[in-house]
Amino acid sequence: MSQVEREPQGLVRVISLFQATTINMSQMVGIGPFITIPLILTAMGGPQAIFGWIAGALLAMMDGLVWSELGAAMPGEGGTYVYLREAFQYRSGKLMPFLFVWSTLIATPLIMSTGMIGMANYLGYFWPGMTGLDTKLVAVAITIITVALLYRRINSVGRITSILWGGMILTVVIVVVAALTHFHAHQAFSFPAGAFKASKFFMGLGAGMLISIYDYMGYYTTCYMGDEMKNPGRTIPRSVIISILSVAAIDLIMNIGMIGVVPWKVAMKSTSIGTLFMQDVWGRPGAILITILILWTAFASVYTGLLGASRLPFNASRDGLFFKSFGKLHPKHNFPHIALLVMGLVTAICCFLNLSTIINALMAVSIVVQFIGQVVALTVLRRRQPGMKRPFRQWLYPLPSLLALVGWIYVFYSSGWPAIELAIGWTVLGIIVFLIWAKREKQWPFGPTVIREVYLDNSEAM
Repeated sequence: MSQVEREPQGLVRVISLFQATTINMSQMVGIGPFITIPLILTAMGGPQAIFGWIAGALLAMMDGLVWSELGAAMPGEGGTYVYLREAFQYRSGKLMPFLFVWSTLIATPLIMSTGMIGMANYLGYFWPGMTGLDTKLVAVAITIITVALLYRRINSVGRITSILWGGMILTVVIVVVAALTHFHAHQAFSFPAGAFKASKFFMGLGAGMLISIYDYMGYYTTCYMGDEMKNPGRTIPRSVIISILSVAAIDLIMNIGMIGVVPWKVAMKSTSIGTLFMQDVWGRPGAILITILILWTAFASVYTGLLGASRLPFNASRDGLFFKSFGKLHPKHNFPHIALLVMGLVTAICCFLNLSTIINALMAVSIVVQFIGQVVALTVLRRRQPGMKRPFRQWLYPLPSLLALVGWIYVFYSSGWPAIELAIGWTVLGIIVFLIWAKREKQWPFGPTVIREVYLDNSEAM
């Protein structure tokens, strides 16, 4: 059996470019636009939120070019974990990949829980008397269903993902058609007085970018599944870039279209803007239809999100940097079942938190190690491993990396001090835990620095 079909550890290369793109897009669209429109309108104080969506799309593209080069060159399960491990091993041993795994113990369940909570909120349309506790319990139930459906062979997962993607596209098409046929430009662009006053606008822009980049999160999902991609050197960068461009267009049209139908002062107070929008356009039948389709789309997002996230602790465990049980594959279906079950459990716990608090904390925690760390990792690897095979090289390097770095620092600052303190505190705690682990395992800084240039060695062997 060839390497293309099956990797030595049991993972199977079966995911095509189309399926990879559907995985990314399904994770990106999800519930995001249908729960964040009110948040970004509030953050920026009006329809100037449009510029927040645009800025978020630009940051996603700059960062997507970082992911594309790293993912194509090092297509292993775990994405960021692999990139940080390879880049920072020279001076700090396994500290950076350890901190990344540590941060995802919070970050991944946080982002998954936003989808679960969003779906529970939209189900409130069919259950008007739903209490706050009921909403949280419904979100937990959805988490359990998602894990149950993912508990199967990757071949089946790829087919299910394509079906879910089809439902997502149908949702988008209906919303876009409804928006375009009932659009009022004067309403969509009714900026309040002083909307573009420099001090106010740029302060709001940071908060707006934080929310809008959350809407784009997921453009890198396939990077976590490199060992399951057909021809990963081409599939990964193409799936990242195509999904960002596609979702940027989708989000801008939908978001502008909705506030061109529902007055922004009304929209910013809604917890189910998609249903409210369709109620205004096509009445109750339309509201019922779109609510069902939004639930479908949101489910596609959490489904693909947990799919990718479960591969991270699996890879870390195989590398001796996490609990050994996480490195086990299901004996029959060849997928990391322990990692999937644990991620699902932590996601269920996070469903009991507040939505806006979750988004701010999620972004702050993710930026510190993952996004900023990857920008640095790309440059380090170009210098340390110039001979590595790179099927895709970042366009106009290093400009996209520099713009991404500035953008992430700006978003991090805009997340607010409670989120920043959580991110810094969790990172410091992670360093302490790492030092305890390193001393026990006689790793750096309590042991010799071991350099294993895995992908450089593979390149030279080919």
